[in-house]
Amino acid sequence: MKMKKLNIFCTVVLFVCAGAVAGQSTKSLVNEGVDLYKEGKFPEAEVNFKKGIEKKSDSFNGHFNLGDAYYKQGRYDEALQAFKNAYTLTEDDYRKSKALHNIGNSFLKKQKFKESIGAYAESLKLDPDDLETKYNLSYALNQMKQQQDQQQDQDKNKDQNKDDQKKNQDQQQQDQEQDQDKQDQQNQDQQDKQDQNQDQQQQQPRPKDEISKEEAERILEALKKDESDLQKKLRKRKAKVVKKEKDW
Repeated sequence: MKMKKLNIFCTVVLFVCAGAVAGQSTKSLVNEGVDLYKEGKFPEAEVNFKKGIEKKSDSFNGHFNLGDAYYKQGRYDEALQAFKNAYTLTEDDYRKSKALHNIGNSFLKKQKFKESIGAYAESLKLDPDDLETKYNLSYALNQMKQQQDQQQDQDKNKDQNKDDQKKNQDQQQQDQEQDQDKQDQQNQDQQDKQDQNQDQQQQQPRPKDEISKEEAERILEALKKDESDLQKKLRKRKAKVVKKEKDW
């Protein structure tokens, strides 16, 4: 039974600069960016945060808030990098925990649940009482479980499809072999029948009045000889005729 889908707390914390006079320019840019961010003008806020970072590259507030502006625009890879930069620019546990929390959120949006779980867990080590981080950790764990279940179902279906495909191929091959055997048998039966008919024809006795070619040739030669002998006899008979004397 699938668990009810949870709603993620997409926490984005803005840090307002409150530095010395020497940092007034950076502070003004970051604070103006925060105001634009609160008005929902995220691209404009992004510009101000970048300008603040140009003035002071190691500004935790500038990098962290820039990550928030990226996050709100759905640019999660850029947000992830900005939050990582902010994490390295502070030694304060609270700020580190918030950077890790938003790193977890960015991974979660990219559906990299294992990485998001790791970030939330590290955040809770620094701030164990953060309820939103606990909630998001629970959500990420639930999502990873669903992802694993879906992957298992897909693998199972893939294996089943492979088995079904192999069975179909085996059945098709078997049917083809049976068809070929049937055709071969039909061809053999037809050939056997033809051979049998030919043998029967050869074994049938010739009619009595049927003579062979050799016999016909002998008879014809005999007839020719008889005719020659007859002609000779007729010529001899004509030669023996005697003229009778006249009777006065």
